[in-house]
Amino acid sequence: MDDLKRIEQIINGYIKKKIQIAIAESCTGGYISHMITNISGASKVFERGIISYSNDAKIDVLKVDPESIEEKGAVSEIVAKQMAINIRKLSNVDIGIGITGIAGPTGSAPGKPVGLVFISFSNEKETIVEKYIFKSDRINFKKKVLEKILLYLEKY
Repeated sequence: MDDLKRIEQIINGYIKKKIQIAIAESCTGGYISHMITNISGASKVFERGIISYSNDAKIDVLKVDPESIEEKGAVSEIVAKQMAINIRKLSNVDIGIGITGIAGPTGSAPGKPVGLVFISFSNEKETIVEKYIFKSDRINFKKKVLEKILLYLEKY
């Protein structure tokens, strides 16, 4: 099944269950929000998407702790976790998703290769962070991140 059909099924299920989501994207630059909003009815589920590409945006808009960025870097488990928790709380939704990574082909650092991404999911009960390394071009990187998000949303 293609991604848009899967998103449509997720949206329809979430409408019935009255579940709302919000997304804080960095390295995907709005791609996840774009894909969700391609489906009619998404506004009943998708409360907002924030593209927090810069560190300042993460701090100013999403209230990520500047010390976390300074100590661990913007591409880290702790920053992804804060992005997910804070977007959920700021948006008053059931699920917050935070995404931070290095889409490449540049931007790697020691211990942080191109393709590294942290995807965090926060709900009222728990916040989890998944770490992946997707060795691909930027567009396929974003598609692989979308795939992981769809898997989570389908299981929720």
